Amino acid sequence: MSDGQKAIGGAERREQLATLLRAANGNPIAGAELAARVGVSRQVVVQDMALLRASGRRIIGTPGGYLLLGELDHSTVTAVLPCRHDAAQVEQELNIMVDCGLRVLDVVVEHPLYGELRGNLMINDRADVHRFVAGLREGQYSMLAALTGGVHLHTVEAPTQASIAQARQELRAAGILLEE
Repeated sequence: MSDGQKAIGGAERREQLATLLRAANGNPIAGAELAARVGVSRQVVVQDMALLRASGRRIIGTPGGYLLLGELDHSTVTAVLPCRHDAAQVEQELNIMVDCGLRVLDVVVEHPLYGELRGNLMINDRADVHRFVAGLREGQYSMLAALTGGVHLHTVEAPTQASIAQARQELRAAGILLEE
């Protein structure tokens, strides 16, 4: 903490964190950045986020950081796309979706022991796809779908139903869309 900063209580700090997330207008903020801005450790931010969630705030962790979800946007449509592919097709799959104007909200797999496992993605564009795929290629992480032989679901949102239909068509042509 700098000389000009005075220690604040936990409730006030959590409100500061919520205000910072709200001001980001739907863009994620890294935990380390939040920690630096309020003068605490990254671990304190993790705990504060858990307490904010428990109080009813719709905060999710994404690969890019924490994101405060606002009210549901009724100007968009959502869909769940069933997919199956190997690690070599991750970039192709996600690029198809964002190129069709979709926002990839999450990935879901059905694990035999744990049940439904969900990873928040919030992938909006090719830059987000690149960052995600770079993490896979560096070997630090593996796809959640690796647990299920490549089978997974993506929840997506788009400005129109036609955007989702276009993505389905292109995913089908690439052999990625899981169909009967």
